[in-house]
Amino acid sequence: MNEIYLQPAEYINSDSEEVIQFTKKIIGNTTDPIEKAVKIYYAVRDGFNYNPFDIDLSPEAMKASSLLKRDYGYCVEKACLLAACARVAGIPSRLGFAKVRNHIATGKLEEILKTNVLVFHGFTELFLEGKWVKATPAFNKTLCERLKVESLEFDGTQDSVFQSYNPEGNQFMEYLHDYGNFDDVPYQLFISELIKHYPHLFEEKKWNL
Repeated sequence: MNEIYLQPAEYINSDSEEVIQFTKKIIGNTTDPIEKAVKIYYAVRDGFNYNPFDIDLSPEAMKASSLLKRDYGYCVEKACLLAACARVAGIPSRLGFAKVRNHIATGKLEEILKTNVLVFHGFTELFLEGKWVKATPAFNKTLCERLKVESLEFDGTQDSVFQSYNPEGNQFMEYLHDYGNFDDVPYQLFISELIKHYPHLFEEKKWNL
C-alpha cells in the first residue's frame, strides 16, 4: 500500500545522489525509523532558513535536491526535502497542503501578498509505527524565537503542526482549507492556486514560472 510513498518522484527526487548523501550523513548508523525521522526533521527544519521572499517557481527549483544548493527555502521546498530524505531512509512519506491564515505575518510578507492568507502551505507526513504522522519543518528555530512563537518539535509519534496560538495567547495560525495528501508536489494545482490568489505577483513579474 505504501510502495508509492517510498519511490523517487519528480520533485521528491530521493534517487538524487545529493539527497542520498545528505540523508546518510544525518542518520549515520541509526536503524530505528523514529530516530531516523526525528534526525532528518531537525536537520531540515534548522539547516535551511525559512524564506518566503526569494521564491523560484520553476520545476527544477522545486526538486528536493535543489534546496541542498542553498541554505534557505519556503515551506513547500522544505517539506519536499524532508519527504525525499525519509524515502532514502526507508520511511514512507507524502506531502500535505493547506490554506492558512497567519495572524502574525510580517508586514513585509503581507505587503507582498496583499493578504495574510498563505496558499498551499506545505508539510510532510511520515508513516511511522503503523500510522501517518504530520511533520512541519518550515520555520527554523531562530525564526520562531524572533517571532516569539514556540518552535515546532517532532518526536515521530505525534503530529507536529503550527499552533493556533502563541505563548501570549494571541491567535497565530488558522487552518482554512485542506488540499489533501499527495505522493509528489502537485505542481499544476500549486501554480494555479498561486495565480488565483496572488495574480498581481505574476502580472508584475515578481514571480516567474
